Amino acid sequence: MFFGLRRIVASTHGKSCCSDGASGKKAKKVVVVDTDASHYPYSDELLIGGMSCDGCAQNVANALNALDGVWATVTYADHTARVRSKRRIDRGVLEAAVRDAGYYVMTL
Repeated sequence: MFFGLRRIVASTHGKSCCSDGASGKKAKKVVVVDTDASHYPYSDELLIGGMSCDGCAQNVANALNALDGVWATVTYADHTARVRSKRRIDRGVLEAAVRDAGYYVMTL
């Protein structure tokens, strides 16, 4: 319930991907050219909080895919981000990209 309330409050302040507010953060659309999984020897999975729709998942994917050597897919249904990378990337860098996009990484 807390997360739903948090998203409602954010959308009324123009911070949701679904809002018309000018202050809502949306990551620039990023197209990953290299989608050959064998080129990405490292992987991580993140549980993402604060998403309320598929548009949010796309925002998170764009933020992660903007990182050099990263190919990320994000699924709203299970709130997960599958992150593949060509080099070892500190988890804090991934978390910062998610946070900068207006979402957060949850821990189990």
